[in-house]
Amino acid sequence: MTEPDWRQLPDLASRALSGSVVAANDEFFAERENLIKPEAPVFNRYTFGAKGQVYDGWETRRRREAGHDHAIVRLGVPGIVHGVVIDTSFFTGNFPPEASVEAAAVDGYPSPEELADATWQPLLRRSKLKGDSANVFAVVPSKRFTHVRLSIYPDGGVARFRVHGEPVADPRLLDLSSMDLAALENGGRVVGCSDMFYGSPQNLLLPGFARVMGEGWETARRRDDGNDWVTVGLAAPGRVRLAELDTSHFKGNAPGFATLRGLAGEKSVELLPRTRLQPDTRHRFLLDSAEVVSEVRMDVFPDGGMARLRLIGAIADPAAFVHRWQSLS
Repeated sequence: MTEPDWRQLPDLASRALSGSVVAANDEFFAERENLIKPEAPVFNRYTFGAKGQVYDGWETRRRREAGHDHAIVRLGVPGIVHGVVIDTSFFTGNFPPEASVEAAAVDGYPSPEELADATWQPLLRRSKLKGDSANVFAVVPSKRFTHVRLSIYPDGGVARFRVHGEPVADPRLLDLSSMDLAALENGGRVVGCSDMFYGSPQNLLLPGFARVMGEGWETARRRDDGNDWVTVGLAAPGRVRLAELDTSHFKGNAPGFATLRGLAGEKSVELLPRTRLQPDTRHRFLLDSAEVVSEVRMDVFPDGGMARLRLIGAIADPAAFVHRWQSLS
């Protein structure tokens, strides 16, 4: 994929998807957990702690011996990696000059010691970094991975580490007859959107409930006769029987109405007619369409924000869903 395309894919390592930095050989100056915060890094000048300037990132001590530093991230959602961003924002005289990235596929819940003995495959060969920059690297997509290892040479600080890719769910852990076909962790994805001025449409598909308005999707105020919309590619073609349109936290800026339409082959089918929405409300609607759809478009009228979109239903061809997982594992 081209650079603009893969950077629109979800960050599989993000804490918002339950990613975790499970190990780091050093985090003397700044904690490893900062690497996967979903929000952008910040910097407050002249904010000093017992170990020096406080950085919103991961920072190791200055090495006085041979070797390099590394951190291992368990992906919140296993998947196919298309690119990584090694963001050194605010690290100027203390950023690592070079970095590399490897990936592994490990079943279960391995310990850091077990991960050290895993089979690691290169995603990004040792490459030069710039300080105070988002260092962007496309990688060749190959198979499904569960963990990535960021190595920096020889030491220094990284603000954020993004791992963009396609989620690939393990069908053994799902009920393929009743699941959220839109959920990012199951393989759902945003394929189109009219506007994302205040919040990314990817937020609609995140697990759990939004804690604040900023964790949802919100458009700018419209000053024309149109309306806003978002289209979701389902984890697999299926029959949607229940839709949840959650406007939690959106009070003076919730949409007034919404519709849902599905793509069945080349045909557009109505799933939910134009329906009134209430602010700050978790709406749940039973759907009676028997059509197998691969995408669902939600139109909101005229604009506004929504916290989550759930589309519960059954996968039409479970064997194909299982086969894709097997072929990538």
